[in-house]
Amino acid sequence: DGVEVLHGVDLPTGVERMVLVPNSRGLDNALRHRGLFEAVGLFVSASQTHNQRNINRTVEQTMADTAVMAKRILAEGLRLCAVIATSFGCPYEGPVPMERVLGLAEQFAEAGAVEVGFGDTTGMANPAYAGRFFASALDRLPGVEVTAHFHNTRGQGLANAYAALEAGCTSFESSFGELGGCPVPAGSTGNIATEDLVSMFHEMGVETGVDLPALIQTARDAQTTLGRRLTSHSIVAGPIPWEALPADHRVVC
Repeated sequence: DGVEVLHGVDLPTGVERMVLVPNSRGLDNALRHRGLFEAVGLFVSASQTHNQRNINRTVEQTMADTAVMAKRILAEGLRLCAVIATSFGCPYEGPVPMERVLGLAEQFAEAGAVEVGFGDTTGMANPAYAGRFFASALDRLPGVEVTAHFHNTRGQGLANAYAALEAGCTSFESSFGELGGCPVPAGSTGNIATEDLVSMFHEMGVETGVDLPALIQTARDAQTTLGRRLTSHSIVAGPIPWEALPADHRVVC
């Protein structure tokens, strides 16, 4: 129902619409609706087993198709982005070497990707490693937007985001109330909650350009639409009401 979703969204001018495509056939389908989006995301898993179970291809097959798709995407004048899943560990293979992940990222950059996202697909990252990883990624990918994509499966998502921020990362992916999740294996949650991420950044003095109260209300509306409780903290607690506190109780970064 991707096309139906694209037709249904009503976004302000300047908000980019991206479609995620797994292979050349998916790109064919997307380009039939060229006017409905401005960017295309390609993706691969850093581990062979996860890539096979997710899209039924080897990593090498996926990257070969990526080289072909990248040329077509750029020829259409679209923004080319990439995501590398299981960048911080695979539930089937265990640790994934940083060098392997960054090597794939460099292949995407050479193909013309202007953004590369690193996905903690099943929540296996930790803050210490995340800090080292993003410091290395930013060093290896000059001129490329480096994006952190953390899942909160084991409750470390915000801590990992903080570590990435400290390393110099300024681009993050998140979702209302931790919606989403990898279909393999069972038990994986979605991304860190957008409202919790923005709330944390604002408390740290990091400007996001996002209206936090409006964001929280939108997340609550999504919760109502879905008919179930979502798992973010800010949906329940709301933003910290600093204006109601004495000045000497406030923390300014």
